[in-house]
Amino acid sequence: MRLHLDITKCVRATSKLSQCTRCVEATDGLVQIEEQLPVFAKGTGVEAAACVGVCPTEAFSLSDFSVTEFFFTFLDSKIRLISRKVNVPCLSVLSVEHLISLALASETPVTLDLNDYEEGTVLFNEIAGRIEEANFILSSFSDKQLEINVESDRHLGLDPESTETDGDTLNRVRDDNRETAADRRAFLRNTTSLKGVVKHKKEFEEAVEADELHHFEIDPSMTQKIRDKHLPDKRKILFTTLKHAQKPEQYEILAEEDVSFVSQKFVNEDCTNCQICYRICPTGALSSNKKFSLIHFDAMLCVKCRLCHDVCEPDAIQLQPGFEVKEFFEPTQRTLATFSIKRCNECGNPFTYLGGEQTCPRCLIEEEEAIFLHENALKMEQNNET
Repeated sequence: MRLHLDITKCVRATSKLSQCTRCVEATDGLVQIEEQLPVFAKGTGVEAAACVGVCPTEAFSLSDFSVTEFFFTFLDSKIRLISRKVNVPCLSVLSVEHLISLALASETPVTLDLNDYEEGTVLFNEIAGRIEEANFILSSFSDKQLEINVESDRHLGLDPESTETDGDTLNRVRDDNRETAADRRAFLRNTTSLKGVVKHKKEFEEAVEADELHHFEIDPSMTQKIRDKHLPDKRKILFTTLKHAQKPEQYEILAEEDVSFVSQKFVNEDCTNCQICYRICPTGALSSNKKFSLIHFDAMLCVKCRLCHDVCEPDAIQLQPGFEVKEFFEPTQRTLATFSIKRCNECGNPFTYLGGEQTCPRCLIEEEEAIFLHENALKMEQNNET
């Protein structure tokens, strides 16, 4: 099982101004940034699984394991324990969105086994942090919660009086998972042979010295794929589960910093309508009309990659201090800014009119350059005469 990167989905490949480093922070340096793009050793596998769950655009994945397929296979099974001993290569492949969706879609509580992770490590804190955030968000509109570190027979769907040994339990669970996956024609494979595959940081560093990093380059064939808008599967899953969730009587507002995967925005008066924010948005959360006279925003399409903020030169696009839970159940497209579009008196092309002379910025620059050249020519002519 190895780590893969679809560079066309990575926001750092979309713009050199992107400051996204989530994969680096989540994996404690197993993934690095070189020449703007993520790099990692060719043999890197499950030890860097945390970047799969944290990447806002699902650019990272593991071979032989699909988080999306796991989601549906898990719900079809009787198992309500998620453990790397049983059904996932690492809990860190699950994003906050996956965790919320699993809790909402399951009729009985879902338990996550953290017993295999050393408390205080970057990986442990990453997983625990996602669970904490998922439960916090769930508490704002639901009584469902994820459970942790409670590994008992009831979570495995066993008879408490069963005489099965731990080994028998795991074997039966594995068999159930394989049968369920086959019935659904899933691509999920048995991952229980991964015991001991996670390396210590020191071992990784030694391996890096002996093995070249896996570099990624952008060739012309990738350009169109990068331009295409892509909504991650985890957001589609969240959409689906929220549609079936009961709406709360009152909607809460959560602090912006407490929600890592979605946001609400506003645009201040510094915006020049340069159009780069909605042209570069990877999911289409930001958009405009045919005249480019406004900026629309769909909060539930936002993955909070912050790319629009990174590329905004006047820093005009901002995050709202709070996120309205109402967006989960009644998503709306909001207009963040409107502009007056007029045709330039000089070239006839439409432009964003901000007042004053009805001349587009390009023509104004050309006019300024022409005046400068003319004045410079006069000075040279006067100097020659003297």
